[in-house]
Amino acid sequence: MSRTVATSDVPRSDQPSIRRRKKPARRRRVWRWIVLAVVVVLVAAGGTAWWMYSQLDGNIKGVDINKALGDDRPEKLPTSGQNLLVLGSDSRAGAENKELGGGGSVSGARSDTAMVVHIPEGRQKAVAVSIPRDTLVTRPECTKADGSTTPSANRVMFNSVYSQIGPACVVKTVEKMSGVRIDHYLEINFAGFKDLVDAIGGVTVDVPQDIRDTSSGLDLTAGPHKLDGTQSLAYVRTRHGIGDGSDLGRIGLQQQFLLALLSEVKSQDLLGSPTNSYRIANSATKSLTTDSGLASLKSLAEFARSMNGVDPSTMETIMLPVAYDKQDPNRVVAAQPQAGDLWKAIRKDGTIPESAKKSPAKGGSAS
Repeated sequence: MSRTVATSDVPRSDQPSIRRRKKPARRRRVWRWIVLAVVVVLVAAGGTAWWMYSQLDGNIKGVDINKALGDDRPEKLPTSGQNLLVLGSDSRAGAENKELGGGGSVSGARSDTAMVVHIPEGRQKAVAVSIPRDTLVTRPECTKADGSTTPSANRVMFNSVYSQIGPACVVKTVEKMSGVRIDHYLEINFAGFKDLVDAIGGVTVDVPQDIRDTSSGLDLTAGPHKLDGTQSLAYVRTRHGIGDGSDLGRIGLQQQFLLALLSEVKSQDLLGSPTNSYRIANSATKSLTTDSGLASLKSLAEFARSMNGVDPSTMETIMLPVAYDKQDPNRVVAAQPQAGDLWKAIRKDGTIPESAKKSPAKGGSAS
């Protein structure tokens, strides 16, 4: 049996990172199914179709990334496919997010989870690169929402860029560190993640080992468990209950949970249940922020259709190779030449070398 209470875990960034667990599995295309479900809902709704469309469309918040970044960006190569930056934000904005994020103990927001999803030209396969939140990076000069400019800074924690400047600066930071042009941006917050899991009736995961996290209240024995939204949030954010309590141990859990979530969405036969389709689509969109190019149901639908040819069995998830920082072993930096080789392969739509998938940092393992 499992028990948990609302997450009060506020991740710390003062401990060494550990290598992610590899999880061989199929990656499902959640947005394709959600968008298809929305279309079914609108058709089935008849006279109320426009009202529902307007509500779902109005749920999505947009950020004009192109305007914020200007022309100082990597070149868009003709054969470089599409690149999507996905952030899981630990924003405390709003009553529900504040409660889930640890009450009044923390303000602001950080990019709790970050992935660059690369969809090569031809849309036949895809890869997701997880960027560890404790990675030290060079933050470029960025413009804040109020128009003021923040100068460039070295050795900045990656997850602090979001809270200090905002999402556009996160995109610019990723582009500077990788040389990869980011085409689209998508962010979901605490409440949105929890509500989405609850909307689909929970997600079953095979817990790899006993997890007892006194900070979050998460208490799970090894084996299969069906988790509700609050439990799921604690599961993907736990760090004190696995390995040596450092950050990267949970990346494997996040990847495992993502697979289970997407599989659950696809298995629900959304096209056969307009009511469930609308409920899930409403939960998925109301806490969603995207770049302005995706900030509508029509744009999301077109993007989803463009990925119809992606074979889920060929999609893989990789952690950005990192090494312990020589000045501060409690931090990590992109490992070279592995990270450089990884980003080069993505920029050119090339095959990622096996050596570029290995991380020198080998902190306490959760295995």
